[in-house]
Amino acid sequence: MKKYLVSALAIALVGASIVSIAQSAPMDHLSHGMQGMDHAAHMKMMAESQRQTEVSQRGKDVMPFSLAATTHIFAKSETGGVQQVVTKAAGDDVQAKLIRQHLQEIKTQFLKSDFSGPTHIHGRVMPGLAELKAAKPGQIAIEYLDIKDGAELIYKTSDAKTVAALHKWFDAQLSDHGKDAMEGHVHPKGMKMQ
Repeated sequence: MKKYLVSALAIALVGASIVSIAQSAPMDHLSHGMQGMDHAAHMKMMAESQRQTEVSQRGKDVMPFSLAATTHIFAKSETGGVQQVVTKAAGDDVQAKLIRQHLQEIKTQFLKSDFSGPTHIHGRVMPGLAELKAAKPGQIAIEYLDIKDGAELIYKTSDAKTVAALHKWFDAQLSDHGKDAMEGHVHPKGMKMQ
């Protein structure tokens, strides 16, 4: 019993010392991976982080799957691009089913020029969104596919302005979803993750 009491006391003292040192040490940008970051860059990073948190919170209202358990992948192409959502953990069938359900719904909504989901999550002034909403029926073809651990939407158009709008829209989502999104590349035989 004494041995356990002495061990517990020693652990408590070491923990208190670490907390004391951490509290007294000045926060410097070098120890937090922000070498050479000026105040403006630091404030921009903080604003982006705040925006990503807000987007994540609003995303729960629209997306049935867990944003933290999934990755959004956006790959631009000459005719539009590919949007994939996949589970971070291979074989997460619950999240994969929710992803597939959501992307099928999104396809149906987008083909009707209903972009209310992205508007709710990302805001009315999301880059590219106004142009996508204004597209004429049939101007954007959207194909849905089940893929391993998720699903994808393939966007195609022959209109250069709509392609540019899709690319701006992809970039905005990459920024807004932060660590839960990544850029991919489209290859002739399908999309490959970066």
